[in-house]
Amino acid sequence: MHAIEISQPGGPEVLRWVERPDPVPGPGEVLIEVAAAGVNRPDVFQRQGSYPPPAGASDLPGLEIAGRIVGGDPAAGGFQMNDEVCALVAGGGYAQYCVAPAVQCLPVPEGLSLVEAAALPETYFTVWTNVFDRGGLAPGETLLVHGGASGIGTTAIRLATALGHTVYATAGSDERVEAIEALGAARGINYKTRDFVADIRELTQGRGVDVILDMVAGDYLPRNIDILADDGRLVIIALLGGAKGTLNCGQVMRRRLTVTGSTLRARPVEVKAAIARALRERVWPLLSAGTIRPVIHATFPLREAARAHAMMDAGEQIGKIVLAAQ
Repeated sequence: MHAIEISQPGGPEVLRWVERPDPVPGPGEVLIEVAAAGVNRPDVFQRQGSYPPPAGASDLPGLEIAGRIVGGDPAAGGFQMNDEVCALVAGGGYAQYCVAPAVQCLPVPEGLSLVEAAALPETYFTVWTNVFDRGGLAPGETLLVHGGASGIGTTAIRLATALGHTVYATAGSDERVEAIEALGAARGINYKTRDFVADIRELTQGRGVDVILDMVAGDYLPRNIDILADDGRLVIIALLGGAKGTLNCGQVMRRRLTVTGSTLRARPVEVKAAIARALRERVWPLLSAGTIRPVIHATFPLREAARAHAMMDAGEQIGKIVLAAQ
């Protein structure tokens, strides 16, 4: 098969179009003929040499795919041969064929193309487990999303608003603010020109928000703590602003705050299977009904993955970038 390989740590130019042996599925796994693969920030970190794949995973980048099951044990996930699915994988998605645990596969929602379906797994698994499981976003509660124009951000906005929550979000330009408000955010905040702490206090009449989904960390930590409501939860999923920040433990204690976080890639298959079941029950009906849809900014041929990564590095996209096999 053909695949995209990281020849050495570096910029987009280190991504190479190569030939590799077809992967072989093991027990409980399926072989998927890849029609499309999503591009995500962890792929960039892996390309740069700062996010190696977990033990046993493919060294090829790519954490989400969509395509047709052509081998392995589809019955382990309740599927049949030739079913069209999307899947969360620990690596190997930038290729013509990829192996996935059958329980981490989901059917392509009705009305969505395979390119659209490839934009679902990484973001929806991440948003569901962090906003609703770890963050415990409950009916009537409010959510603040940092990086609202990213793939994760647009997913969080659309899903939370579809479930009846008020969502605020930050973004880095007025154009992106307009885009996230069009997706359903009650207010978008340009963090380059405004103080999101002051804006959130005003928007919530000083109460703060119940859950914050944060991919910045660093000096955002004390600012996030300041705008959490009593009993609020801060969920950190990336460290774009650095791994260290200042935490006022007195506020955490007095206001019963929770600071948590997670990564997804290295978690056990059983955990990801449970997330897949929750998504199939709670979220996939919304996708099939057209209530929510993935936001795709651009699609590139698989062999032009370097161009896709250059766009990701520039940080100007709104929503997802997808690689198409054809």
